[in-house]
Amino acid sequence: MQNTDKHRFGIALGSNLGDREANLKRGLEMVVERIRPSSVLAGGIYETEPVDCAPGTQAFLNTVVEMEAAVSPRELHEHLQAVEQAMGRPAVRERNSPRTLDLDLLYAGDFVSGDPVLTVPHPRLHQRRFVLQPLADIRPCLVLPRQTRSIAELLVGLTDDPAEVRLLKKAWMNPL
Repeated sequence: MQNTDKHRFGIALGSNLGDREANLKRGLEMVVERIRPSSVLAGGIYETEPVDCAPGTQAFLNTVVEMEAAVSPRELHEHLQAVEQAMGRPAVRERNSPRTLDLDLLYAGDFVSGDPVLTVPHPRLHQRRFVLQPLADIRPCLVLPRQTRSIAELLVGLTDDPAEVRLLKKAWMNPL
């Protein structure tokens, strides 16, 4: 049974296999087809060198979208996993292995869960420039549960090299 309350969700999309931009677009289309959000905002697409991946791994394209939809966080998580698998990502895989599509639920309004299957807000979101940068494109003033600083403030506080996350496209999402 579908939840009738609307929730605002942040979703990170990443790809480093094949036509990476097409993978992001198709993955977003599939999520939209499944949950029928009432609104979608998209940050820019950024290219990032792989971290903790095998040598020779192709760079990632990353973005963040925010959607408002009448599904629960757990239902959305199940949809995200189904879309990943439909795009060729195996359910069982090595950590940091190359992938056609990676979908992570970053936040779900004020919802907080420490469940190992669904940890929300995402536990490493505040440490990842490749997530914070596209999120700052659309929600720089957002303060997530368990945080005291806005997305823009978290981004400024990172100590890594900002040049490692390069903007490729500001506007890329097809109108819904």
